[in-house]
Amino acid sequence: MTGTPGRSRRSPDHVTIVDVARHAGVAVSTVSYVLSGKRAISEVTRTRVLASIRELGYHPNAGARALASRRANTIALVLPLRAGMQVPVVMQFAIAVVTTARRCDHDVLLVTSDEGPSGLRRIAGSAMVDGMLVMDVELDDSRVPLLRDLTRPSVLIGVPADPTGLTCVDLDFHRAGQVCVEHLARLGHRRVALLGAPAAVYDRGTGFAHRTRAGVAAAADRHGVTVVTQPFEEGPASIRQELAALLDRHPDLSALVVQNEAAVGPVLACLPTLGRRVPQDMSVVAICPDQFAEQAAPRLTSVPVPAEEIGRQAVALLMRKLHDEPVPEVTLLPPRLTIRDSTAAPTVQVRR
Repeated sequence: MTGTPGRSRRSPDHVTIVDVARHAGVAVSTVSYVLSGKRAISEVTRTRVLASIRELGYHPNAGARALASRRANTIALVLPLRAGMQVPVVMQFAIAVVTTARRCDHDVLLVTSDEGPSGLRRIAGSAMVDGMLVMDVELDDSRVPLLRDLTRPSVLIGVPADPTGLTCVDLDFHRAGQVCVEHLARLGHRRVALLGAPAAVYDRGTGFAHRTRAGVAAAADRHGVTVVTQPFEEGPASIRQELAALLDRHPDLSALVVQNEAAVGPVLACLPTLGRRVPQDMSVVAICPDQFAEQAAPRLTSVPVPAEEIGRQAVALLMRKLHDEPVPEVTLLPPRLTIRDSTAAPTVQVRR
C-alpha cells in the first residue's frame, strides 16, 4: 500500500505543482524547470518528475503548457478580405482550419486586414502565434520574399509562381480546368466559354483563377475546342447582362465552365430566359464546393473545391514544421469530376 495514511488522493483537478514536487522529492522550482525547459535537469530527475505528473494526473494550465513547449499554442490565419472574394467559400476554409487546429491543441488568430508584408512581419515578430497560414495567394505575391526569410514557420493555401523555399497546399486548379474541358470535349462540345471570377481577382494575379484559365486553354487546344474566357462580376442583374452579351457574340456556344460561385445560381436561372435549356441546349460544369453543385437546379456536374481537406492539410503541414519535420514545397490535391444533370451531348442545331 502506498500513499500517506489518513490522506485521500486528490482529484487531478486539484493537484498542484507543489503536490508534484512533494511526490517526486524535488523542489517546486525543479518541476517548473522540467515543464519550461529553461534550465538543464538531469535525466534521472526529469524522469522522476514526469512519472509523478503522470501518477498524480497533474494537468498544467494552458499558460504552463505553452511555457513548457515555449509556444503560444496559437496559429494565425492570414485571410485578407479583398474585392471579388466569395466569403461563404472562404469561411469553409476558415472553419476547417479552426476545427483542425483545435484537434492539435491550438487556437486560431484570424487576421483579415490587408496589410501585406508589414502585417506578416508584425504578426511574426510578436509572441502571439507559433506559425501562420496565408490565404489569397497571388502569382507574384509581395508577401513571398518575407515568408522565405521569417524564422516563424508558415504554410500558404495557394501557390505562387515560384514556390521555392515555401510550403504550399491547394487544389490543382490547372488540372481542374483541364478536367472540365476534357469532359465537355468527350460529349462533343466544340465551343466553350469559361465564366471566371470577377475582374479584380484576375487583376491582382490571384493564383487559382489564372491557373484554371491556363488549364482550360491547354485542354481546349489539345482537344480542338474553341474557348472564350470572360470574368464575371457579382450580382444577378450584371450576370444576366454579361451572359446575354456573351451569347449574342458567340451564338454557337454549347457549354459553359463556371468558376464563380456567386454566378452559379444566376447563370442557371438566366439561361432558360435567354432560350437555352440546361443541359439540352447548354451544358454547364462548375468548379465550386459540392454543396453549391448539389443544391443547384439542375444538379451541377462539377469539380469540387475541397476546402475542408485543404484546410486540414494546411494545419497538418504547419504542425509538422513546428516539430521540425520535413515537408514538401507544394502539395496539390487532384481534382475529381462528379457528373450530374447539367451536362449532355450538344444538339445538332446551332442557334443563331
